[in-house]
Amino acid sequence: MRKSRPTRGRTGARAPHRGVPGGSRVPWSIVGATFVIVLLIGLIGFNLTPRIIDRNQAQRFAPTAEDPDPAQGIEGVVEIEYAAARHVAANQRVAYDQSPPFGGPHDSTWATCTGVVYPVALRNENAVHALEHGAVWVTYDPNRVSADDIDALTARVEGEPYMFMSPYPDLRAPITLQSRGHTLELDSVSDPRITQFIAALRQNPSTHPENGASCSTISGAFDPENPPQFDSTTPGPDAVPLDDPVSYETPAMDGSGR
Repeated sequence: MRKSRPTRGRTGARAPHRGVPGGSRVPWSIVGATFVIVLLIGLIGFNLTPRIIDRNQAQRFAPTAEDPDPAQGIEGVVEIEYAAARHVAANQRVAYDQSPPFGGPHDSTWATCTGVVYPVALRNENAVHALEHGAVWVTYDPNRVSADDIDALTARVEGEPYMFMSPYPDLRAPITLQSRGHTLELDSVSDPRITQFIAALRQNPSTHPENGASCSTISGAFDPENPPQFDSTTPGPDAVPLDDPVSYETPAMDGSGR
């Protein structure tokens, strides 16, 4: 009777892969690539969503023949009707009724409003003239906003036509927006009404007497690198007066934004 010999293991033979059913391996390269793709899609969506929302808001609040002043549908906007304004000299002040002002007599030279972000407060009389041309003036209280807030506002203004931005001391709110005859106070840089206000009023031909007039620098008259200084003192008795304005505030909405 022949005895069977134990089977000898073959040199180099692979042991079965343990720990995974059926001996299959996890395709880690595919898993990793899928994770990266999903992450990229998420990041793209995260970055694009605010832009899509802004674009939709801008379209909703763009002026039309049927709705020439969409700002009347923005909660909190204060409107004041100013008479045709006269010019004042560089050494004159105006007794403005609002701070920041957004209408009335103004300097014959406008503040450059080609998307300039000024690091210092501007002389009121120059800023108001820029509003007459269709610009929107973004102001913030430097003591009530963060560096990140300023960066967020800068991203909205810098390089944009008919826009300019500057600090303004002692505002009633952390942020205010001004267009000729319109103003809006805000607490947050993420408030959707910022987009709405800009869309409704920047270069709106129905609300600006000189809409489309130049916002470029007047050489020799206004230096955006060294603009005329802001004067925080109360105007004296020799200040140019305002005509009697008529004002009203847009009532609170039902939450729909219009």
